[in-house]
Amino acid sequence: MEKFTVINGVVAPLDRANVDTDQIIPKQFLKSIKRTGFGPNLFDEWRYLDEGYPGQNPAERKVNPEFILNQPAYAQSTILLARQNFGCGSSREHAPWAFVDYGFKVIIAPSFADIFFNNSFKNGLLPIVLPEQKVNQLFEAVFADPGAKFSVDLSEQTILTHQNETIEFEVDAFRKHCLLNGLDDIGLTLKDVDAIRAYETKRQKEAPWLWQ
Repeated sequence: MEKFTVINGVVAPLDRANVDTDQIIPKQFLKSIKRTGFGPNLFDEWRYLDEGYPGQNPAERKVNPEFILNQPAYAQSTILLARQNFGCGSSREHAPWAFVDYGFKVIIAPSFADIFFNNSFKNGLLPIVLPEQKVNQLFEAVFADPGAKFSVDLSEQTILTHQNETIEFEVDAFRKHCLLNGLDDIGLTLKDVDAIRAYETKRQKEAPWLWQ
């Protein structure tokens, strides 16, 4: 997992509440568990006018020009501004995989579904919870200035908007540590690889029949 640094990126305003994981990455794309290749199908049913299925060439599909990510000002977005209860629905980890593969680093919303929230941290995606009133203000500011950029500093736990407003946010200390150091669950385990090997060597001597 990549280390989370300061993110300076275009903000895409997705003005929809209760966005569920099937809308984020539809069920027909869940056959793969490689964690990559899902970016082209993020919000598939909203981004395209034709029916999506695995193996399609995105360049040959009918794009929905009305959808926010298909508009030129937001084509390179790395920060998503969303509404309440984001990521609800089934507990598919493919949802944060799709965001990361697309290029998103941060999602800002008033609230998130618990499983999506937890899965995001484990995959290098930072979900930021802000008061709904503040999120409303950010929507107004971003809609008024398409292509606006925010700077998100995880170390300082601040968002600097394009209007030079600094907004502080809360984040769990352990999750912050993992993101800053690029540690997913496997990375955390591998930090103790020497101790694990020593234990396995000891156990093999104590109970050799287990290795027969």
